[in-house]
Amino acid sequence: MLEIFANDFAKDAFLASVFISISCGLIGTLVVINRFVGMAGSITHGAYGGLGCAVFFSLPLLPSAMVFTIFLAFLMAYLTKKYPQSSDSVIGVIWAFGMSVGIIMIDLSSQKATELLGFLFGSIFLVSKEEMFLIGFFAFLFLFCCMIFYKQFCAISFDSDFAKLRGVNTTFFYYLLIALISICIVISIRVVGLILVIALFCIPSFIASSYFKRLGSIMAFSVFLNILFCFLGIFISYEYNLSGGACIILVASCVFFLNFFALKFIKLIKEN
Repeated sequence: MLEIFANDFAKDAFLASVFISISCGLIGTLVVINRFVGMAGSITHGAYGGLGCAVFFSLPLLPSAMVFTIFLAFLMAYLTKKYPQSSDSVIGVIWAFGMSVGIIMIDLSSQKATELLGFLFGSIFLVSKEEMFLIGFFAFLFLFCCMIFYKQFCAISFDSDFAKLRGVNTTFFYYLLIALISICIVISIRVVGLILVIALFCIPSFIASSYFKRLGSIMAFSVFLNILFCFLGIFISYEYNLSGGACIILVASCVFFLNFFALKFIKLIKEN
């Protein structure tokens, strides 16, 4: 098992997983606390449109997908804020629109789109040096933003109306959070895949919120859990030659169910 550390690509995979764990642990907590899981799911699938456009126009995949995804996310954020009673419909439409654009662009492209399979299902062992730099840069950017704007994110997450009365520019931080979510999704799909990335957002944060109430504590424990899930998933993937992204999410899901039933069992014992 320890032979994995002798391979450079495996070392890169572990480093990428640490960066992604930081990103998803921090931003995923804000997604869960603000109940943006549906929006995050829509943004995730909408990102496929950005990948399709990148393939069609022969552009760099991650930067192009990032621009397209942020635009789509801002459009959804504006419409859901302006028409809150129709937010579910808007989320569904953006979800479908992004996917359809991606599929059509790939169909029209003369290039082979086999590389996109790595973005659909994750390919943590194939992360390039350029992608590693991009993932690492944004991991530290997310950490910086969460440290600088910690009080503001706490305020808008737990009581947006009260935060507005206290002078917090809730609209600015709303769109900032949407932008951070979009970027985090795009850089994460290389590791766990577009189909599975939402689990890396939600599972650790849900587990952490079962034991902690402070936003900072939930974020820190979510990062730790993500690192644990990623490392175990990489070991399983390497040992049995399985998809890295799927193994990471499978480990996270197993821990989720164990935690869920353990808490239910403990509650039942206390009641009796």
